[in-house]
Amino acid sequence: MKNKTVSLICILTALLAVIHLSSCGKVPPEKFFGITVLNVNLMSGFAGSGFSRQLESPSVKYSGDGSGTTPMTRREIIEMKTKSFEDNYDDVKGLSESGDGKEVLSSSKALYEFVIPVMKNEYLMLADMYDKGASAEETKAMTDEINEKYSTRFKELYDELIMHGKVYAGKHNIMVNWGD
Repeated sequence: MKNKTVSLICILTALLAVIHLSSCGKVPPEKFFGITVLNVNLMSGFAGSGFSRQLESPSVKYSGDGSGTTPMTRREIIEMKTKSFEDNYDDVKGLSESGDGKEVLSSSKALYEFVIPVMKNEYLMLADMYDKGASAEETKAMTDEINEKYSTRFKELYDELIMHGKVYAGKHNIMVNWGD
């Protein structure tokens, strides 16, 4: 009897493992859409006026000592954004590349792969310029250089993702206000 119980437990465990493995990477269409398309809204303003404004007038944070708020350094802002992008990109990379979401997934990956290195390099350098008190002319020149170098390609990748996202949302009856 003991052997039959152990055998039954082994069979059930194996069956559950097979079920789990066969469902890995599969998520409902709404969640897939949220991870691949909606999360890129956090990139709004990249290589444009949105990021520039955030660096010119940084957010505040609680000081931690109970004395109120203190301005964030620009480095903190860029590091926080970059971490958010990397976390979202990890979620995107964890999705399955099969089915009708393949173009959406590919476009989403391409966008993250384009943006994250710029955040870690040029935007971090610009943040440090601000934090070290560079002149307005110097920070403007660096900002203009980033915008000129990256805005066109960012828009192309973003628009491609949105185009594929609209098709995917339509196929799966996902209600989205595209703001068109």
